[in-house]
Amino acid sequence: MSRAFVKEQDHVPEELPERPVSAAPNVVTPRGLRLIEEQIEASRKLLAQGQQEQDRAAISRASRDLRYWMQRRSSAQVMEAPSQPDAAGFGTRITILRNDRRRQVFAIVGEDEADPAKGLIAYTTRLARALIGKSEGDVADVPGGEAEIMKVERVDER
Repeated sequence: MSRAFVKEQDHVPEELPERPVSAAPNVVTPRGLRLIEEQIEASRKLLAQGQQEQDRAAISRASRDLRYWMQRRSSAQVMEAPSQPDAAGFGTRITILRNDRRRQVFAIVGEDEADPAKGLIAYTTRLARALIGKSEGDVADVPGGEAEIMKVERVDER
């Protein structure tokens, strides 16, 4: 192919938008802080690898991710789970019984450590906000109907 058909910008990676940062306070569990630190280390390794390979796209991605995780680390507010919770709150695991008799278990955690498929929900979600402050036996108006709080316990930090 003739050089005339190659744009000067073909080797310049597309400008990546910054990762959005939540306006909510960055409250994290001790596990959440460890996860942030693991992401920082992983981003640093990817950045070094990209620099070694002179891969501008990889450098751009890793740099963006590193900026995000460094910002999240600097704004992190570690909150310990209550040792013997009497109500649902940050760092607690809640078992609910829905109207359709489904039993579900959720742990209320920070935004970056949330993983709904694993039962980890961010404290900022509608479900978490509906459960926070409720005790065993209380009924909460949750997305999809009502649910009775069956159990409230401390999140295991492993």
